[in-house]
Amino acid sequence: MSPEMVIGFARQSIELTLMLCLPMMGVGMIVGILLSILQTATQIQEATLTQIPKMVAMFIALILAFPWLMERMLTFTKDIFINLPMYIK
Repeated sequence: MSPEMVIGFARQSIELTLMLCLPMMGVGMIVGILLSILQTATQIQEATLTQIPKMVAMFIALILAFPWLMERMLTFTKDIFINLPMYIK
């Protein structure tokens, strides 16, 4: 395998990982910001108050995005297996 192929494979892997994390992390960030605004408005400064809603929101985002996530992972895996002879050279 040439260095360009290794770099390309690593780049694709990192891009896919970031893309798969984006739905859950985005929802977690939005819920965290909304809860921070709510805590500031009500002057309730309890750190544990934000954890459960964020976890639930991220779990719901995972459930909703799961078909898309699986499709992306399966496509990437199929591409790896199809191009395996080229990687071995």
